[in-house]
Order: sequence, then structure tokens, then C-alpha cells
Amino acid sequence: MLQQVMTSSETAPTDQRVAAAFFDLDRTLISRPTPIALASTFRRRGLLTARDLVRATAWQLLFLLPGVDGTKRASVDGMSLLKGLPVATLQEILGEAMESVLRPLLFADPLELLERHQAAGEPTYIVSASLHEIVQYVADDLGFDGAVGSTCEIVDGVFTGVSLQPCYGEHKAEAVRRIAARDGLDLEASTGYSDSSSDLAFLEAVGAPIAINPDRRLRKIAGRRHWPILHFKRLFAPRSS
Repeated sequence: MLQQVMTSSETAPTDQRVAAAFFDLDRTLISRPTPIALASTFRRRGLLTARDLVRATAWQLLFLLPGVDGTKRASVDGMSLLKGLPVATLQEILGEAMESVLRPLLFADPLELLERHQAAGEPTYIVSASLHEIVQYVADDLGFDGAVGSTCEIVDGVFTGVSLQPCYGEHKAEAVRRIAARDGLDLEASTGYSDSSSDLAFLEAVGAPIAINPDRRLRKIAGRRHWPILHFKRLFAPRSS
């Protein structure tokens, strides 16, 4: 059962800036890394060879995920798998995979939290190390107000494989601060959700950090700092038989 979590607006001071809610994607909204979940769809379309799949799995597929050793190399190596892929093709893949692959892997509880924050008038965002186009697609499908992910260079509608702006570690915290400055948000009154200790800077950027299915290090940090810890298990929809 989802534990009671006060929305930021219930504790935020009254001022002209509004509170918001920021959600990590992989293992926070969805039960497994999004790109790993998409691997079968890429493989079926002939966009990943067996060798690519092994390489992609080693680097968490298509982009860096928090917690991977060799951060810079992983990010660059992952983005290189996108080289030559039209953005339109990726959008087609996401349209095909959202209902059959991604939606059945969504946790039910954070979607209830999403509704609660929206009902309180708080803008909601997904902020993830995942490829921006994937993060944006999921955010649009689920009704979030915005999204930020790691970016890959695009020339004439085709990914070049060159990593541009990452969205992990301190970069993720900076992304949240940019959103706040752009949208007039009160970060001290805002909530952040993540499962990973590599998102510590992101969680520290908001006034109400909440650990979701935390890894061992984040669980210890959350315990020391008296941050709420939630455990999500219920999936939004049953897996296809």
C-alpha cells in the first residue's frame, strides 16, 4: 500500500513561486531501465545486432544510467549506438513499445503520486539520465508537464551518435535548477523522487527528497537524513501473456 506522502504545497511557504515534483524514470517510475526494456523492439527492427546488444547491455543501452562505473566513457559509448538512427524511427519505436512494453512495467504508486501533485496544482517533471527523446515521450504519454534527459547530437533529423548534454549526477541537479528558473518554481518547497545514490545531488536540490526502492547507499543516506523511503512493487498494468 502506498504510504501517505504530503505534497509540497501542504508544507510550502506562501509566495509567488510554486512547488513542483520531479521524478526519476528508471527504477522509480518504471521497474527496469527503460532502454533495456526497449532492446527487444530495437532488435526486432534490426537496429541492434547481437554484438550491439551485449555492448549496449554492458553500458545500460543507448545512454548512461546512474551508478555505472566509467561515467564519461559509458555515456559516449552508449550514445554511439544511436549513430545513423532517424529521430522519426525512434518515435515510431516508442509509439509501438509504449503500450506493449513500457506501460506494463510502470509502477502504479508513483502514478498515484503524480495525480496527487497535479491535483495540488504542482507542475510535474521527469528528469532522467535516459535519452531525452525517450524521457519526453514517456512524460507526454503519462501527462507530465515536462521532461529532461541526456541529449545526443541530431543533424538533418538523424542521430550522429555524439553525446551532447548529459543528465546524471550534478548535471541532473543543474537541469532541475534550470527548470525552476525557467518556470518560476520554488525548489525548497518541491519534491524529488529517485532510487539511486547517484542522484544525491538531484535529491539535495529540492526541499523534500524521497527515496524510492533505494539502493543500499541511498537507503543509508535517507535513514541518516530522515528522508521518507517508499517501496513500490505494484505494476500499473499486468504483463502481456
